[in-house]
Amino acid sequence: MLSKSQVLRVGREDGAGARAGAVQRHRWDAPGADRIGLQGDVSDPRTNSFLYILDILPRLQRLPKYILLENVKGFETSSARNKLVETLKKCGFKYQEFLLSPTCLGIPNSRLRYFLIAKLQSELFSFQASGQILENFPDQEAKASVKHRVAEGLEKESSFTPPKEEHIEPNSDSDDSSGQCSQKEEFIFKLETAKEMEKKQNQDSDLSIQMLKDFLEKDGEEMSQFFLPPKALLRYAFLLDIVTPSCRRSTCFTKGYGHYVEGTGSVLQTAEDVQLESVFKSVEMLSEEEKLMKLSTLKLRYFTPREIANLHGFPPEFGFPDKITVKQRYRLLGNSLNVHVVAKLISLLTG
Repeated sequence: MLSKSQVLRVGREDGAGARAGAVQRHRWDAPGADRIGLQGDVSDPRTNSFLYILDILPRLQRLPKYILLENVKGFETSSARNKLVETLKKCGFKYQEFLLSPTCLGIPNSRLRYFLIAKLQSELFSFQASGQILENFPDQEAKASVKHRVAEGLEKESSFTPPKEEHIEPNSDSDDSSGQCSQKEEFIFKLETAKEMEKKQNQDSDLSIQMLKDFLEKDGEEMSQFFLPPKALLRYAFLLDIVTPSCRRSTCFTKGYGHYVEGTGSVLQTAEDVQLESVFKSVEMLSEEEKLMKLSTLKLRYFTPREIANLHGFPPEFGFPDKITVKQRYRLLGNSLNVHVVAKLISLLTG
């Protein structure tokens, strides 16, 4: 599977005599590629292989016809991106940049990534390439613009005001160090502000996106291994992004999913008849044993590797060798791409 990879149709030979050949998979790291990793841009030694390709590209006897590149959000503001664009222009490529998430195709999973497609000037795109980074596919831009204006109007007309009794003071001992909430914003429950709750409610009300239940496996005995252990429930309950099968959203699944809890992906509440608010309201006042009993009523579990593969667009016949552990499967999927997004980009590139 591709991971933070750039696909270039270039040969394996080096130097000015190199010729374009079979598809080559090229992995490199760019700013923002890791939550806690190095972000040194072109000064990071891990970008050396990418810079080497940019160096030999203008010297190829026959340039690649198509280029498709993917990286995490943040690459679009890096020096590495600027060097890439300069090289493409120098070689006579026209290109289009995107910031895309599977949600734009109706898939209930947020996985925002930077993409670039490029082809030689002699080849025409099937759409009018712009000098801006598109946040939707070209055939969706007009619809997205109208939808954005409607959403803005609704936001001005109505505001979400939760009941006062649900307001609680932030827990100063919380493990949450995201720093995204200002001191003026109050947490409602589960360390979420009114603004964050409203955003999630809007996402779940978007009928253009499928429900998660369309991507889930049937319950069985093997599911027991995916339920959150008591220790994780007690320590991270207030930081979890909890979704139900009827939700139309889920956060990005990273390679640490199933091993680390915070910020690695959503967890599934399988007890749909239990109200999340009722569980978390005043739960901090309970003893550890009572707290665990209350949290356990939610029946929280991790998404299985198969379910994440479904959200990524892998076909039913896709599977892992038996010797690949669950942890390894999560790591591979966390480093993967959404098949539907890439397929549509390839169609734009070659169409």
